[in-house]
Amino acid sequence: MTAFFKKTMMLLLSASIIGLAAFFSLGLLISYHAGTPEKADVIVVLGGDDGLRVEHGGKLYNEGYAPNILVTGIDQKYYTPSQPNWRELRLMEAGIPEKAIIIDTSSETTWEEALNSVEMMKEKGWKSAIVVSDPPHMFRLYHTWNKAIEGSSKKIMLVSTKPEWWHPLLWWSNKTSYRFVVSEVQKNLYYALVHF
Repeated sequence: MTAFFKKTMMLLLSASIIGLAAFFSLGLLISYHAGTPEKADVIVVLGGDDGLRVEHGGKLYNEGYAPNILVTGIDQKYYTPSQPNWRELRLMEAGIPEKAIIIDTSSETTWEEALNSVEMMKEKGWKSAIVVSDPPHMFRLYHTWNKAIEGSSKKIMLVSTKPEWWHPLLWWSNKTSYRFVVSEVQKNLYYALVHF
């Protein structure tokens, strides 16, 4: 073997190891910013799930972390205040009073959820919020919400649900988490180009 061939093989091997390490650590990277809840003025339950976020937000409310719940991502076309959405109903079934639940029907994206929630925080005089979503959503939420509160004294805490399908190191072995991670990588790239 020539010295050039050996160097080339070593470079390819090193690149492969680095590539594999990066791939397997994606789950850790995108869920890293999840934290523990502290007392706040509002719990923001983000849309786009099948109920785990609502369940976790309701649990945090019942544990006394905040006196208000803001539910985002409800489609305005299908919403009427006199007929509660299934997410509102779940919260009420969990013992949360209707007056503590606020509905946001104007947000369709994570970016809009952050901007509109921060605007509502300003209107209501709320200083802090717990933002509830799924683990692989945390990286994008961290950057989105920090951009939304930039220049203000508002405080946000990102709190993740605990889905059975999520494992930060084995994310690639589960169909749901695999799809979520691939989608989040794409969305993070888009957000970095468009919003940050």
